Amino acid sequence: MSFWDILYTLLLKPLQLLFEIIYMMANRVIGNPGLSIIVLSLVMNFLVLPLYRRADAMQEEERDMEMKLRKGVAHIKKTFSGDERMMMLQTYYRQNHYKPTYVLRGAVSLFLEIPFFIAAYQFLSGLQLLHGVSFGPVSDLGKPDGLLSVAGVSINVLPIIMTAINLVSCVIFTKGSSLKSKIQLYAMAAFFLVFLYASPSGLVFYWTLNNTFSLVKTIFYKLKNPGKILSILFSAAGAFLLVYGLFFYSRPSLKRIALFVGCGVLFQLPLLYTLLKKKLRFNLKFTQETANKKAFFAGGLFLSVLVGVVIPSAVIKASPQEFIDINYFYHPLWFIASSFCFAVGTFVIWLGVFYWLAKPSSRVLFDRAVWILSGVAIVDYMFFGKDLGNLSANLKYDNGLDFTWKAQLLNAAVLVVVALVFYLVFRRWKKQVFPILLVGSVALGCMSALNMVSINTSVGEFQAQGGADNAETARFSLSKKGKNVVVLMLDRAMGQYVPYIFNEKPELKEQFSGFTYYSNVISFGGYTNFGSPALWGGYEYTPVEMNRRDGESLVEKHNEALKVLPVLFDQNGYDVTVCDPTYANYQWIPDLSIYDDYPDIQKYITKGRFTDAATKERHIQSNIRNFFCYGLLKSAPLCFQEVLYDGGSYNQGNSGVLYSQQKREGRFISTGISSLFMDCYNVLLNLPGMTDITDEGVNTFLFMTNDITHEPILLQEPDYEPAQYVDNSEYEKAYADRFTADGRTLQIETDWQLVHYHANMAAMLQLGKWFDYMRENGVYDNTRIILVSDHGKDLNQDNSFKLADGTDKALYYPLLMVKDFDSKGFVTSEEFMTNGDVPMLAAEEIIENPVNPFTGKKIDSSEKTAHDQYIINSDEWNTGINNGKTFLPSGWYSVHDDIWNQDNWKKVADKAVLPPECEQKTEK
Repeated sequence: MSFWDILYTLLLKPLQLLFEIIYMMANRVIGNPGLSIIVLSLVMNFLVLPLYRRADAMQEEERDMEMKLRKGVAHIKKTFSGDERMMMLQTYYRQNHYKPTYVLRGAVSLFLEIPFFIAAYQFLSGLQLLHGVSFGPVSDLGKPDGLLSVAGVSINVLPIIMTAINLVSCVIFTKGSSLKSKIQLYAMAAFFLVFLYASPSGLVFYWTLNNTFSLVKTIFYKLKNPGKILSILFSAAGAFLLVYGLFFYSRPSLKRIALFVGCGVLFQLPLLYTLLKKKLRFNLKFTQETANKKAFFAGGLFLSVLVGVVIPSAVIKASPQEFIDINYFYHPLWFIASSFCFAVGTFVIWLGVFYWLAKPSSRVLFDRAVWILSGVAIVDYMFFGKDLGNLSANLKYDNGLDFTWKAQLLNAAVLVVVALVFYLVFRRWKKQVFPILLVGSVALGCMSALNMVSINTSVGEFQAQGGADNAETARFSLSKKGKNVVVLMLDRAMGQYVPYIFNEKPELKEQFSGFTYYSNVISFGGYTNFGSPALWGGYEYTPVEMNRRDGESLVEKHNEALKVLPVLFDQNGYDVTVCDPTYANYQWIPDLSIYDDYPDIQKYITKGRFTDAATKERHIQSNIRNFFCYGLLKSAPLCFQEVLYDGGSYNQGNSGVLYSQQKREGRFISTGISSLFMDCYNVLLNLPGMTDITDEGVNTFLFMTNDITHEPILLQEPDYEPAQYVDNSEYEKAYADRFTADGRTLQIETDWQLVHYHANMAAMLQLGKWFDYMRENGVYDNTRIILVSDHGKDLNQDNSFKLADGTDKALYYPLLMVKDFDSKGFVTSEEFMTNGDVPMLAAEEIIENPVNPFTGKKIDSSEKTAHDQYIINSDEWNTGINNGKTFLPSGWYSVHDDIWNQDNWKKVADKAVLPPECEQKTEK
């Protein structure tokens, strides 16, 4: 971050974020971008009204003082000169309790207007949501209005209306003011006319509304009882909201109707207070208290460290390399630095501006509010919103964010108690608030420092292992005359989906001619660290066997499994290429150095290699913003978290066009494209380009992983291709019956279920195109291809898949499809298989008596039928935690022969390192 980036983040980004959140929330409720601008203008103006009222009062004080001192100053300037004049002026000012710097008070309104204008300009001028949207006579809010055309020349009318309103306001406001004040305001009006004349009409419309509000505000100042009139207007607006929300709102939901009702009731409070204030007598003791400036800013610092540093650093520390792109390196610590600047700008600088402009009696309220807010935030973060599932590098929860009413009510009750306790502490031990907040800030800072040291260490390990050197574009060969073997692992691909995919796209059977689909398959765990070692290395690397070898670390055994097939084929004269070996060296970005002892093995990282730099930069900028938003979310009450989360977009105005993440509306409509999906999709798209066809009689082996099925998004049907805007409503109506195949129906009731189907379909379609390319170049028939996954996903799409304890067997049902040399047709096999059969299938009949290069044991499938197979039932997928010599104690299932038969499944342990039967065998 440069100095200017830091300054911009401190001063302007908090305001821009405020504009964005208010606008997107309004648009989500109203569904009209033009009307949402009106809401944005009203909310922002009322929000900063206290600031401008105080600024106007200071300006008025300065103007009055200037008028009072004018004659005296003129006399001194006329009578004296040089140093004597300066000394006389200083004495005169001191006698009248005036300082020359007070002249800046007259410019406070201007100083406030500049950052708000820049923030509004940056947000609205770049808001893609306005492009192509008409509003009233304006045909496109994303372009200049061009409402008049004279002699073929378009004239923008909105800037002229804006300036006219501004001038009227200036005339009223500067009545009786000095020429200097008038020139200042008229010059500003002229500046805005010139500067905004060619701007998008949405931005000009917003500023026109602001000028209208300013004019109304100026007129109100001239009226008697402006507060009473304003309260009546508020009451009328509240009544309108109540009627509209209850009877005319076209997009009703319980939460949105509650919002309308809540706003309608709140808008009645000013009138109620106006009518009853004479009868009510408040003894506001705090008006006699002195504000504690140190406590206020200590609270701002506490919130800044919590929201901007502690929460983001905890997320990144859990998996630092997940936030690194080897093709476009950006140190994850910069996300924390940016988030901290965001937080300081919000809680210290801009909240401090409100504090500075507030009346002394109101500052006491700020002191208490920041103290109570600090308590609420830390309690929310530490005790609520836990166990929400996996959080992606896009800061998006796999299973979304949703809280029950019971959880929200419990949270609200606890926070009320916390707020009350903190209020009483403030009343009783006011002097201790500052040291408590200061010590709390230091403690949080120490926690953050530990997190950041851990992050930096992990990133340092990545850089030490080669880092950017791994960014070379992958190339691999397929021979026309030799034997080719391809093992492609699709992370989390669903074996359950294959019949439905081929039912919808029957042309795939031709492209996948020669393949056998195995429909009776298990994995040995529901996550990659459990399910992939056996896939790579065979039955010696099931969770049971890895736990039996308790003298070696899990990472050593995992690395060994990853090397079994590449080293075996390398030793047998094959040209070997390895791409993206999952969790190599237990690193999120695979550590390719595990193959350094085998110089003939070519190794690459392909993930993200085909995504352009501009897209990666937009993804980084999105995360810079969203880390601060995530910190706000985790420290907010549960009832606000879903609103702040906004489907994972965090109320980002351009999330749909940033090529960073996708926001879905129901099951069939979405905006935006996930960069995580595209990093994987583009690899499959470019498989033909990575493939070198050779006439040499060499044998080749390709060992590859792709995560396309692990980063699912909604795709445009029927081609299942990514699009900025997806609407599958019509296709889904026409082909709703496609999810029934072979007498079974796949339940598609949520968008999370549907996007997994889409990702699996996209993978098959792109692989089909690669297979066509192989046919065209004469290397399909002499290539053995194994498509496999490490595990499935528990999406609850088939009730017959439920085990007695409610577990969905689909979690342990991986994809397994095999095409042998010269095989034809597409067939389905019900033979009992596991993904641990892959090494045997890869080496069968082409390597004589294959043995594990590291243990010397024969590679075969005899273990599969020798006893029941044991599946580890653990959710601890994080190799940063589950990385000892054995997997952490967990539950275990046993299964044999037919996975569809419920009687063949049995839960044999709830929390154990090994199933009881295996412990007995080990003892013997």
